[in-house]
Amino acid sequence: MKSRIVRPPDGGYGWVVVMSASIIMGLTTAVLKNFGLFFLEIQAHFGVLTSTTSWVTSTTIAVFHLLAPAASTLTLRFSQRVVIITGGLLTFLGVLLASLDLSLPWLYFSLGILQGTGFAFSWLPANSMVSHYFSRWRPIAMATASAGECVFAFSFSPFFQWLIGMYGWQGALLIIGGLQLNICVCGALMRPLNAPQTDALHEGDAAAPSEKRKTIFQCSLLRKPELCLYFVFAILSAAGIFIPPLFMVAFSNSLGIENYWSASILSVLALADLVGRLTCGWLANLRLMRNLQLLTMVTTLYGVVLLLLPLSHNYWVVAAFTALYGFLFGCTMAIHITAIVDIVTLEGFDSGLGLFMLFRSIGGFVGPPAAGWLVDLTSDYSCAFYLSGLCLVLSAFFVVLVDRLVQRRKAAEAQTERSMDRRS
Repeated sequence: MKSRIVRPPDGGYGWVVVMSASIIMGLTTAVLKNFGLFFLEIQAHFGVLTSTTSWVTSTTIAVFHLLAPAASTLTLRFSQRVVIITGGLLTFLGVLLASLDLSLPWLYFSLGILQGTGFAFSWLPANSMVSHYFSRWRPIAMATASAGECVFAFSFSPFFQWLIGMYGWQGALLIIGGLQLNICVCGALMRPLNAPQTDALHEGDAAAPSEKRKTIFQCSLLRKPELCLYFVFAILSAAGIFIPPLFMVAFSNSLGIENYWSASILSVLALADLVGRLTCGWLANLRLMRNLQLLTMVTTLYGVVLLLLPLSHNYWVVAAFTALYGFLFGCTMAIHITAIVDIVTLEGFDSGLGLFMLFRSIGGFVGPPAAGWLVDLTSDYSCAFYLSGLCLVLSAFFVVLVDRLVQRRKAAEAQTERSMDRRS
């Protein structure tokens, strides 16, 4: 009797999956990353404080992450294809309703809850599918898929600015929602991996428990201390990661930089992000160091750069710091999801990623409003970047602890295997 375990093909149709996932990243997180272009427009339209407006993005981020376990469970119960198509429809509906411009609380519901749910149901299954299609080439495949976020963010920045200028922020949102319907098309291309047809005739009896286990969300992973520490990293890093894109345009405007030049800074960020993801994915595939070691290094540098960014006082210095920060941001994004496999193995990846995103929601929900509160209190956008950098540097410390626990566990497992070999 043969096992129903399907080995990752490491290529073939997997590259179609990677390209589809790449477009999904672009139509979800790249849109979220460029929401800073709408920030000042919405704030001026409703005449509210910075911290009040920032709750729109915070709600999107929080719902996106909070519903990650639900997306993982639905993926295990149905398939990545079904969940992604559902996510695409919810994303479109949220943006469509937001374009009606009924009230600021309406934006909390439409852009925050509905769009956030759509993002969760699209982004997480896409990452899951890529991880299951690749093993040896997983780091570079994940980096290539996530690079779609950068490519789209690079082009979206001037495009969104042009849309806002031509049609207002309401009309721009309507057009963006139409683009996001393409998530459904990409979802349709996500062909699930099937078990080999050469399995034994009676394998169903033995496979049933395995299939049952596969469809259950593994909450038992919370007993792993190394994963719990990684969740602390998730909270702190999310608090730092989601602040800069939201306040970058406003910070540039405060220096006297015009709107289109400010928007071009987001394009610089996206281009540097792309280079960082591909570079870090390539480095991770060379296995010159452990994934967690690499993550510690780039996260620390990322935080330091953000602490220094407020020293900028003109466009070119801001652009230079942004390019460096974008490169390190890309490096972090390329490796922090792949590292989950090192902690919980591929079998627990779907559940581990769902839990990771759940805890990450805490930082994503609290970070931007906290930064907005500091900006309102001090009337200085630099405070947002100081808070962001501090959170990232602190988060790297917990990755060091995770790496030590993982290495200790692997050493104990190797010792047990050697003992069993000697006995046999």
